[in-house]
Amino acid sequence: MKKLLMTFSTIILASCSAEKTLDQKLQDVDQIFAPYNSSELPGAALMIIQDGKVILQKGYGMADLEQGRAVSPATNFRLASVTKQFTAMSILQLIERGDLSLETSLTDIFPEFPDYGRSITIKNLLQHTSGLLDYESMVPSDQSEQLKDKDVLQLMMGTDEVYFAVGEKHQYSNTAYAVLTQILEKITAVPFRDYLAANIFKPLAMDHTLAHEKGINEVSNRAYGYTIEETGVVRTDQSLFSAVLGDGGIYSNLEDLYKWDQALYTEKLLSKKYLDMAFTNGTTNDGKLMDYGFGWRLEKYKGLEIIYHTGSSIGFRNILYRIPSRNFTAVILTNRDDGGEFSTLTTVHKVVDIFF
Repeated sequence: MKKLLMTFSTIILASCSAEKTLDQKLQDVDQIFAPYNSSELPGAALMIIQDGKVILQKGYGMADLEQGRAVSPATNFRLASVTKQFTAMSILQLIERGDLSLETSLTDIFPEFPDYGRSITIKNLLQHTSGLLDYESMVPSDQSEQLKDKDVLQLMMGTDEVYFAVGEKHQYSNTAYAVLTQILEKITAVPFRDYLAANIFKPLAMDHTLAHEKGINEVSNRAYGYTIEETGVVRTDQSLFSAVLGDGGIYSNLEDLYKWDQALYTEKLLSKKYLDMAFTNGTTNDGKLMDYGFGWRLEKYKGLEIIYHTGSSIGFRNILYRIPSRNFTAVILTNRDDGGEFSTLTTVHKVVDIFF
């Protein structure tokens, strides 16, 4: 009898520890996003890619509450700082072509730039070690017109201050990525939006992705940003800084981001040499590693090497999270001004926990 009980217990334990099926895992993921699944609230778009195949691609909640339009895999969200990986890709393409180098300085590009720009290089801008001031803190209190990337450059040219000596610290800088677009435009004589279209979006057939400039192009099937307040839901789609492109101005959707993710396993846009550099931790002057490459955040989670970037701006919280060693990617796009910069990182960890 005792032996029979032991055998029965072993069977139960084995059953409890059995690997869940893919359908079960996807059901568990679906439960994580249940709070977004409302016809009365702004929503989310979720995609999971495994071994090159989309195993889940789904919209939850509403893209446009006023028009009653639901989120779908084709809904275009403002990517916010997920944009930075595209800005970095553009600059690395110019470096690979020989138009720039990582050691090119701001004064090499803009001779009229203040003297402090002599020591700030492309590499410093890409890795957030430039010390440039935060442009948002420099805008006059009575500013009513949205800033553009060129305005950010002018603000930097109008000061001789920095936060710290070049390379001394890693301090996240939206300013740096706005300045990078102006470097690209100076070198190529092409607007940043058009460079992206010709050199990244068109080659990958990302037909619905663009760097949005009001009055110049339009975002189709657009998700608008909202804030959920005690008194109701308020549209909070744009701020004074939402027209700056290099740090956060690209709109895209799940279908196009699948193409982008898969291209990063290839050399279609950039050689492996520079892709590897983009995905490698930088260091400060004292040799300390930073959790950042060129336009990508880096972390270890569950012993896995992760390449990702969050995106947080008024009305939006996003993440593109890649585990190349497992050929696994999760993308979360939301049009809610809910939680901090890394709120989507917490959510994506819950997704990863289900699979690994």
